[in-house]
Amino acid sequence: MKQSTRQRAVSAASRYKLSLSSLHATCESNYARFLRLFPAYEQCNERVIALDHARVVLAVTERCRYTTTFKIKQLIGAAPEWAKSFELEVRAYHDARMLEVRSFQGSRHIQGRYQYPNKAMLQKDEKVQQNQFVAEWLEHILARGYSVSQFDITCSQQSTLGDHDD
Repeated sequence: MKQSTRQRAVSAASRYKLSLSSLHATCESNYARFLRLFPAYEQCNERVIALDHARVVLAVTERCRYTTTFKIKQLIGAAPEWAKSFELEVRAYHDARMLEVRSFQGSRHIQGRYQYPNKAMLQKDEKVQQNQFVAEWLEHILARGYSVSQFDITCSQQSTLGDHDD
C-alpha cells in the first residue's frame, strides 16, 4: 500500500535528525569539564569527591594510547533507595579531546537515534540526552562555587569503586 504525500511528509518531519556538530561540541565541553574534576587521571586510578550529602567516585577502568575509560558513580547517603545513586561509564578520546557516554545505569551501546516508540522505550535522541545530562551534571558540580581545591579529594593508585557500594 502506498503512503500518501502527506503521510511521507509527516513521517520525514517527525524523524529525528542527529546534529553531529552539536553532539561533538557537547562531548568536547564534557572533556574539558571532566579534566577540571580529575586532572591527575594519568597518575591516579580513582578520585573521590565529597560534596554536600553525596560522594562522586571517578575511577579509571581502562587506559589505552589515545583513550581512557572511566566509571563514574554518585552515591547519596540519606535518600530513598531509588534515588541513592547513578552510575555511568564514559570514554575520553584524548586525540579528539572529547568525552562520550558509553553506558548509563547499565544501558550500553546507545545508538545515535531511535524510532519511537521502541522496545526499550528509549527517546529518539537518547545518546544526545545522555551526553547533555553529563554536561549539565558536570557543570552543576563546577558552578556551585566548588573548585577542585575545595573538594574533599582523595586520590589512590588502586580503584576502590567496589568498596563504595552503599
